[in-house]
Amino acid sequence: MPTMTPATEAIWRDFVRHAGLGRADYQVVAFGDTPGMATELAALVVAGTKRATASVLRDYADGRMPLPAVGDFVVVVDGAGAPRCIWRTTEIAIKPLDAVDARFAWDEGEGDRTLAWWVDAHRRYFARQAERDGFAMHDAILTVFERFTVVWPPDIADCR
Repeated sequence: MPTMTPATEAIWRDFVRHAGLGRADYQVVAFGDTPGMATELAALVVAGTKRATASVLRDYADGRMPLPAVGDFVVVVDGAGAPRCIWRTTEIAIKPLDAVDARFAWDEGEGDRTLAWWVDAHRRYFARQAERDGFAMHDAILTVFERFTVVWPPDIADCR
């Protein structure tokens, strides 16, 4: 799990100053399980293609990461740990993996953006995670479906 660094603090301070926020917290997120995947998916967010993400609910059970909530701010870092943007969570749904719909697959912005591609890719990704972390992967595993809007920097923010 990525952590706060001087670089994430700098982008956060710029955003807070621009947005006129008082006290607010943020999380740091890198997508995927390799630096290459983190960079590729962060680029999709910056390009405006990716506006959703999914994770296994059990990732939050031990408290090492807070469960995402509507209104959260997230600094997205690439595979080198460089901050690329800040998003604000707009929607959270917790449901079985196999309850995903075509709209969510499209919003996640990966592959060919179809439901079939999304299901296959996430089954493989979560299976790698299950093997690494020692849990059973199945299609009904509870999944956190998160949608977001980019709020910083201004040149890529969804409100431009």
